[in-house]
Amino acid sequence: MAEGAALAIPYPEVGIVERNTLEEQNEALAAVLPAKPVVLGGCCCAHVGAVRGLAQRVESLAVVWIDAHGDLNTPETSPSGNLWGMPLRMLIDDGTVAAGDVALVGARNLDPGETDFLAETGIDSSLKRALADADAAYVALDLDVLDPSDADVFMVEPEGASVEGIEAVLREARERAVIAGVGVTGFRASERNLSVITRLLAAAGF
Repeated sequence: MAEGAALAIPYPEVGIVERNTLEEQNEALAAVLPAKPVVLGGCCCAHVGAVRGLAQRVESLAVVWIDAHGDLNTPETSPSGNLWGMPLRMLIDDGTVAAGDVALVGARNLDPGETDFLAETGIDSSLKRALADADAAYVALDLDVLDPSDADVFMVEPEGASVEGIEAVLREARERAVIAGVGVTGFRASERNLSVITRLLAAAGF
């Protein structure tokens, strides 16, 4: 995962955040965000610090979470106990982002607790709903949302979206809100991923 996060995308500012704990990482990342950040991380926990940092800059920050998984577990609902299945729920539960300002796009492998939470909160894939009242939005993009034939990822899930389909989602997000930052996670350090990530960042306006 660390090798993937070091993939050399063409972006003018480069910083490396490496800490011993997730909380230390989140605090450091939130403190060093440039004006319009692109975050590369091994797992989706890398989004937490970015969203917390950007949320301090605007009154209402929405999140477009594009992922094969919900990342909505808690320690009590998680079958595995892995933190990387909890980052979106962390951001909602700590009040960084409101559930009504979240769109979950491309999820196709959800745990029972996540399904229940979606039903309780009304979170769905609608960008129109999630971005309606937002001052800005952060896009959390886990490449496992894509079909395995299109990207090399850690958590392979069959029958994913096409690159073209995710490009369309990103273009719609740009039309509906100011994209304040993008994070890309879950990918291996391969040349094929470099071209896919660059293409998707361009669709998001980065």
